Amino acid sequence: MASRDVAFWKEAINDEMDSIMSNQTWELVDLPPGSKPIGCKWVFRRKYHTDGMIQTFKARLVAKGFKQRECIDYFDTYAPVARTTSIRILFALASIHNLFVHQMDVKTAFLNGDLNEEVYMEQPEGFVLPGNENKVCKLVKSLYGLKQAPKQWHEKFDHAILSNGFRHNNVDKCLYSKTCDDYMVIVCLYVDDMLILSDDMRGIIETKRFLSSTFKMKDLGEVDTILGIKVKRNSGGYALNQTHYIEKVVSKFSHLKIKDANTPFDSSIKLEKSNGRSVAQLEYASAIGSLMYAAQCTRADISFAVSKLSRFTSNPSMEHWKAIGRVLGYLRNTKELSLQYSKFPAIIEGYSDASWISSVGDNLSTTGWVFTLGGGAVSWGSKKQTCISHSTMEAEFIALAATGKEAEWLRDLMMDIPFTANNVSTVSIHCDSQATLARAYSGVYNGKSRHISIRHEYVRQLIQNGIISISFVRSSGNLADPFTKPLTRDLVRITSRGMGLKLLK
Repeated sequence: MASRDVAFWKEAINDEMDSIMSNQTWELVDLPPGSKPIGCKWVFRRKYHTDGMIQTFKARLVAKGFKQRECIDYFDTYAPVARTTSIRILFALASIHNLFVHQMDVKTAFLNGDLNEEVYMEQPEGFVLPGNENKVCKLVKSLYGLKQAPKQWHEKFDHAILSNGFRHNNVDKCLYSKTCDDYMVIVCLYVDDMLILSDDMRGIIETKRFLSSTFKMKDLGEVDTILGIKVKRNSGGYALNQTHYIEKVVSKFSHLKIKDANTPFDSSIKLEKSNGRSVAQLEYASAIGSLMYAAQCTRADISFAVSKLSRFTSNPSMEHWKAIGRVLGYLRNTKELSLQYSKFPAIIEGYSDASWISSVGDNLSTTGWVFTLGGGAVSWGSKKQTCISHSTMEAEFIALAATGKEAEWLRDLMMDIPFTANNVSTVSIHCDSQATLARAYSGVYNGKSRHISIRHEYVRQLIQNGIISISFVRSSGNLADPFTKPLTRDLVRITSRGMGLKLLK
């Protein structure tokens, strides 16, 4: 209240209180004997555009949910959100089928949920009613900060949209689809951010009209930014980038004296666990979290480096910090890269790879996979394997089983999306190991590999059921290569382009 932006903050506070009161979030009552009210506080935040300019001033009244007691003030708290993989698939399909993509935001989403438990809260600072100072707020609707608030909001939205003729996607419960005579429409929900896709503007207009009549909505028009990812549409399709986010992260860790790099990981360095004193452990964990968000959203090219470095979070050394600086230097050098989707190819293709005994100390191998659709990567992963493999073939087979598992999920997702339901074929997975291919198509059980017998049977079942097919690809053409080991500058560029990471024209 003492800042020069006081007028903006007061307006934000009044907006928040208007939303709360119009929603009849609480009623003033005397505190029942034996009950204890939880506190609340105001949280102030500036929201920025992707170019760094201030978008809005937000004030949020938040309940001190950390004081709630399980089985008294709350029970279940789980609430699903859409997978980032699902969001990328939607943009790939929008590029292939030339769909309209619009965005809406739910104002004060968590205030919509109905509470089933009795929760009492102190009156908010600055809004204590004169003459009722000893009374408390009995919450009727959920409030930000409550443990059960996300769950209650999702239940309310779920019930409302299903009653309008939408239905769930079988594998991602935050994707809803509706087929009418003239159009098809998809709604993707991520907490309070919403994407609406349709092949006809009437579908989008009708859906917006319904949502606005049910909840307080903010119409953001054509999609521009979703979860901090900038979305650009061109004649070829959609492109996603995190340029502003990368600049923010690099600026946050600028004290590391970051130098530009052409590869995210130095292949000549063998990182090991540190036995000495940890160096800025909390800050290291923060850096890993920041890099992980970029790796999970659009920057598949740093997945291996982030996966590798995250293993040393409990006790980082200066060597690990230098490797973090290199990843940041690579990101700064390539911050303009966008994950681009186009009209072709319109089928999902997968790549699987493994690096045998790549983990120093525990002799475990690394699994890598990537799936592309519309010329861009939609799903990828780089993970340390959980069991020891006795040969390169075994490591590759464990990786193939993990890739097959993701392929099955992607195929099920696509089969329940109206635009692709009738065009989903067997997912082709490319592998650079002839021995692994022979083992996958062999019905003969080898007792020497009994520790991976379940994976063997699973892959064979996927092939027999027509869910996946496996074909050979040379290592030079395997897009999963950068997810298992550090590569040279030229190979990093080639594989990145193969995954759709390009400069916007």
